[in-house]
Amino acid sequence: QVQLVESGGGLVPAGASLRLSCAASGGIFSNYPMAWFRQAPGKEREFVAAISYIGSTTGYADFVKGRFIISRDNAKNTVYLQMNSLKPEDTAVYYCAARLIRSWPAPKVSEYNIWGQGTQVTVSS
Repeated sequence: QVQLVESGGGLVPAGASLRLSCAASGGIFSNYPMAWFRQAPGKEREFVAAISYIGSTTGYADFVKGRFIISRDNAKNTVYLQMNSLKPEDTAVYYCAARLIRSWPAPKVSEYNIWGQGTQVTVSS
């Protein structure tokens, strides 16, 4: 049973940076495309970024391009989200997700099978 645990969230001022981490256990991490999603209060969960199982391909939502970077370390079973130039509208719970099929997924919640519990990111203006 694959389990994901996020960490690294917090309260920061606008313009600051944060790095989120997602540690995986219970499976062969290097087989899975991984992604970050976020959900703000009263809104649907939305795609933020994804990375292929070997890390050679990445994809981003338009609203984070140039600001966020997704990466992974398969030796450490961990995926990261480096968030720079944070804005108040980035405030949300950020979730890590794993897809149990190697093929590159569409940027949709339904493409992913395993989810972490989420970590809160709050950006003050």
